[in-house]
Amino acid sequence: MKKPRAAAGSRSRHRKQSSSQEGREKRALSSSQAKPSGPDGLARRQEEVVLQASVSPYHLFRDTAEVTVLRKNLLSWYDLEKRDLPWRRQAEGEMDLDRRAYAVWVSEVMLQQTQVATVINYYTRWMQKWPTLQDLASASLEEVNQLWAGLGYYSRGRRLQEGARKVRGVKVNTGALRPWVSHNLEPSHPNQVIEELGGHMPRTAETLQQLLPGVGRYTAGAIASIAFGQAAGVVDGNVVRVLCRVRAIGADPSSTLVSQHLWSLSQQLVDPARPGDFNQAAMELGATVCTPQRPRCSQCPMQSLCRAHQRVSHLRKGQSGDLGSDSFPVTSCPVYAAQMEREQLLASQSLPSSGDVEECAPNTGQCQLCAPPTEPWDQTLGVANFPRKASRRPPREECSATCVLEQPRAVGGARILLVQRPNSGLLAGLWEFPSVTVEPSRQHQPKALLQELQSWVGPLPATRLQHLGQVVHTFSHIKLTYQVYGLTLEEQTPVTTSLPGVRWLTREEFHTAAVSTAMKKVFRVYEGQQPGTCKGSKRSQVSTLSRQKKLSPGQKVLDSFFQPYTSAGAP
Repeated sequence: MKKPRAAAGSRSRHRKQSSSQEGREKRALSSSQAKPSGPDGLARRQEEVVLQASVSPYHLFRDTAEVTVLRKNLLSWYDLEKRDLPWRRQAEGEMDLDRRAYAVWVSEVMLQQTQVATVINYYTRWMQKWPTLQDLASASLEEVNQLWAGLGYYSRGRRLQEGARKVRGVKVNTGALRPWVSHNLEPSHPNQVIEELGGHMPRTAETLQQLLPGVGRYTAGAIASIAFGQAAGVVDGNVVRVLCRVRAIGADPSSTLVSQHLWSLSQQLVDPARPGDFNQAAMELGATVCTPQRPRCSQCPMQSLCRAHQRVSHLRKGQSGDLGSDSFPVTSCPVYAAQMEREQLLASQSLPSSGDVEECAPNTGQCQLCAPPTEPWDQTLGVANFPRKASRRPPREECSATCVLEQPRAVGGARILLVQRPNSGLLAGLWEFPSVTVEPSRQHQPKALLQELQSWVGPLPATRLQHLGQVVHTFSHIKLTYQVYGLTLEEQTPVTTSLPGVRWLTREEFHTAAVSTAMKKVFRVYEGQQPGTCKGSKRSQVSTLSRQKKLSPGQKVLDSFFQPYTSAGAP
C-alpha cells in the first residue's frame, strides 16, 4: 500500500516549506484530477497577441511611457485616498502568507455581488470566529450558513469552507475518500488526515484557480497579487468600468472578445512592483470616483489618459464652436471618428481628417470594440456612456406558499417550526418555514400547504390556516412571491417529530438561526410588524393585506368598530 504524500512529507520537515509547496502545485497541475480552469498561461498569451493584432491602437496602450504615467498617477492617488477597510488592515499587518491569503480570500468572496458597507460587519465577525483556514475547516456547514445568513448568494460560504477543508485536509475513512483526493492517496489509518495541499494555500493565480473550489480567474488574481505579490491582473465590475472609459470601449463588455481584451489590458497595466496595491487601486477608483452614475472626473487621477473624457470634451468644444485641430486625438478609431461626425450638433462643423488614423477593422469597416451604430451617443450621460449596459433577462417569476406554524404553549415557551432546504440549489442547506411551490391563484394554496405541513408534523386543523399577506423577494434570477400563512396550535397538545431536517425553535433562536432574509421578512408579516427593506444584492418588498388597501377615514372608523367581531385574517 502506498503511503500518503502528506504523511511522507510530514516526516521530512527539514525540507524547505517553499520547495514542498512548489512540488505539490506542480504535481497538482500535471495531474489529470485537477479541475479545468480555461486556457493556461501560454494559450492566454497567444490570445492576447492575436487580439491586439486585430484591434485599433485607439483601444490599446502602445506607449510604455503612457503606462508608466498611469501606474504612477493611480498608485499615488490610492496612497492618499484609499478607504480604511478591515481586510486591508488584516492583509497588510499579517506576515504569515497563508493567513494573509486566507484574509484576502474571505474578503474577495464576500464582496462578490455585495456592497462594501454590508460586508464590513460580516467580515469582522467571520475573522473573529474563524481567524485561520484551519478554524474554518473545522466548522460545520450549519455554523457557516448561520453566520452568512443575510449576506446572500449562500453557495459562496459553502464553497469557501470546501476550499478551506481542501487546503487543510480532512479526516476521512478509507472507503469514503473525498472527490478531491487523488486516487493514489490511500490512508493507512481510518482517521488519518490527508493534506493534498500540505495545509498551505497555492501560491499562484493559476494554481489557486485550478485547485480551490469556487475560485475563478478574478478571485485567483486578487489573492495572488495582494497576498503573494504576483503580477496578475484582475477584472471585476469596477475595473471593467474604468478600462472601458479609459480606452473608450463601447461594445458589450460581457462578450468574449471584449472580455479577453479587458483581461489583456489589466495584465499589461498591473504594476509589477506593487501588483496588489495597483489592483486594489483600480477597483477603488471604480467604486469611489469612476462610478456608474455621476462619475467625479475632476478628481480622477487618469483623466488625462481617458478616451471617454476626451470625447466629452471634444463634443463640448464642438457645441461651443471652439473645435481646434488639436482637440481630436490623432490616433483614434475610425468608427469612433464617424460617430463623432454624426454626433456634432453643428452639422456644418466637420471633424478633422482621419488620414493619419490607424485602421481598426480594415476588412469589415466596423470596430468590434466600439458601440454599434444602433446605439448613439447620449450627451446627457457623458463618460457614463461607457461601458455599454449588457441586456439582462428579467428574472423568472415563481410563487410559493409558506406557513409559520407556532405552538405558543409548548413546554419551555412558544416554538415555531423550521425545516431545512436541500443541500443543493437555491438557499441550499438553510432553514425556512414549511413552503410549497404553488400557482399564483390562492384557490388551491391552503390545501397544498396543509399537505406539506402534515408531511412534517402529522394531522393539523385546516380551519385555522389564515392568509396574512405576501413577501416579494427578488433573487439574481428569480422573483419569488411568498404567500404568507399562519397557523397557531392553541392547545397544549405536544407536536413533536423525529424526522431529520426539522426543528422547533423559540423566537430568539429563530433570529440567530441560518435563515434567509426572505424568511425573516415572512416572520415579520406573521408578527404584524412594520416591514423593512432588503439591502445589499437583493431587492425585496413586503406587503400585508392591511397595506394593500388605502382606507378612507370613514372606512377606518368602521373597521375599528367592527374589528372585535372579525377574524384576524379577514380584510
